[in-house]
Amino acid sequence: MHAYRTHTCAALRAENVGQTVRLSGWVHRKRDHGGVLFLDLRDHYGITQVVCDSDSPALEVLDHLRVESVVTIDGEVKARSAETANPNLPTGGIEVYARSATVQSRAEELPLPVAGEQDYPEDIRLKYRFIDLRRETMHRNIMLRSEVIASLRRRMIDQGFNEFQTPILGASSPEGARDYLVPSRLHPGRFYALPQAPQMFKQLLMVAGFDRYFQIAPCFRDEDLRADRSPEFYQLDFEMSFVTQDDVFNAIEPVLAGVFEEFSGGKSVTPAGQFPRIPYKEAMLNYGTDKPDLRNPLLISDVSHHFEQSGFGLFEKIVGAGGVVRAVPAPATHEKSRKFFDDMNDWARKEGFAGLGYVTRKQGEFGGPIAKNHGPDNMARLYAELGLGENDGLFFAAGKEKEAARLAGAARTRVGEELGLIEPDCFKFCWIVDFPMFEYDEDQKKIDFSHNPFSMPQGEMEALETQDPLEVRAWQYDIVCNGYELSSGAIRNHRPEIMYKAFEIAGYSKADVDENFSGMIEAFKLGAPPHGGSAPGIDRIVMLLADEPNIREVIAFPLNQRAQDLMMGAPSEVSARQLRDVHIRVAAPKAD
Repeated sequence: MHAYRTHTCAALRAENVGQTVRLSGWVHRKRDHGGVLFLDLRDHYGITQVVCDSDSPALEVLDHLRVESVVTIDGEVKARSAETANPNLPTGGIEVYARSATVQSRAEELPLPVAGEQDYPEDIRLKYRFIDLRRETMHRNIMLRSEVIASLRRRMIDQGFNEFQTPILGASSPEGARDYLVPSRLHPGRFYALPQAPQMFKQLLMVAGFDRYFQIAPCFRDEDLRADRSPEFYQLDFEMSFVTQDDVFNAIEPVLAGVFEEFSGGKSVTPAGQFPRIPYKEAMLNYGTDKPDLRNPLLISDVSHHFEQSGFGLFEKIVGAGGVVRAVPAPATHEKSRKFFDDMNDWARKEGFAGLGYVTRKQGEFGGPIAKNHGPDNMARLYAELGLGENDGLFFAAGKEKEAARLAGAARTRVGEELGLIEPDCFKFCWIVDFPMFEYDEDQKKIDFSHNPFSMPQGEMEALETQDPLEVRAWQYDIVCNGYELSSGAIRNHRPEIMYKAFEIAGYSKADVDENFSGMIEAFKLGAPPHGGSAPGIDRIVMLLADEPNIREVIAFPLNQRAQDLMMGAPSEVSARQLRDVHIRVAAPKAD
């Protein structure tokens, strides 16, 4: 007999009744029924009920153990009666009568419970993550992650992609988020940077003649954290040669749709080949964001022209100064009290906006200050244009275009949630396309790249030379699912003369490009194919599939929101000798 087990804790069934078996695992629960002890024994695979009474030598061993102790049980498989069978467990038709028990490891008092799945403070959960991972939901999430990655890898290989690894220690880049820096011992005063993405290396693989690349790539960004963002994360990084935007879409849509169909638990998924393509400008108008949640049926409208000459002076003044007025419908709100609308206005103010205007309508009668000042006839024309009914309300976001769009987008989401309009049990994908190549930086008072400086401009050199830079569109695209951006991608700019020109428009000299991106620009001068790709975020994919609101719930050992590892104590201080080895002297920040 094996030293620790003949079966796992999920393996035994009615056909095993009468067999002598050996199980090992953690004591999940204990129940003392007056001389008869029941315990649930748990391992990676499942749970088996173990029972022992005063006739068993195992009782004395098991009776004094705390839960989460690790034991090995020798015993006989017995059938449970119909009344005591547990239909919720695969092993619920049997139990093991313990003949002997060996303690492999005694557990002390636990810092948090494993059985029961109670809510617990995140700092405790992260400090004792190895305990937290024993809990059913966390264990299931991490197994889901493993299965999703295996499925992604299999599907990419089936699509003809080859898996390659790119360096972890690289050069710092002036573009993007802050780098995590690694000092060099052999080269005093110089630093490596952990990759924010394998961007340049994967493009160089295309220049090297490999046609379809992918990897499950670790990435690192020293940036402020959110619920859907981690300082270290993984992405399905891929790149393709001799492709158009359509080719990239046709390659990745079956992979993503297939994975979501496989693990969605029956929820509907946008089919491959049917991901809507929404131009960036349209997305910002209709949804107020470039990450639209298509489960929400509400659409934002620009109604600025209705207030160019209006009795509502505030909106007329905003429009006259070059601002906009955006409208968010609130259908069938005639039974809502005035408090619902006032609460929305209060919410907007708490979010940092000036406020959220509104109009009520009940059986055709308009209500609220905006309707009173704008006039019933004008309101009726506005409602007719928007296709709204006699019992629909309307919210307004007014101001400079970017701020109004941001408020309208947030209000659209909140109204959809408050009115129960979000379609349940589905994953709705879309592409956001036609991103602007450049934008005007109000702080720097200059034109800069808006999204990805290495993208090919639509129209190539001619567009850069003849169009207003703010009108140039790029072959850039994002994959969005249920309001989450899963990835950004692009058809790359593989021609040096176009790259120099694009950077020149953004205020960079040829020398700047040669210095900061020497490896890539020199490679492009030696024969580069047209190429493009993307990099869907694995953590966000698993977060959506697990229906978790926080990315840390699908990462085995995440950092907290302050980028700390509470379990291992990172970041930590190091010895003076270690600092000398890498030629660093620490300058502590001055106290406030």
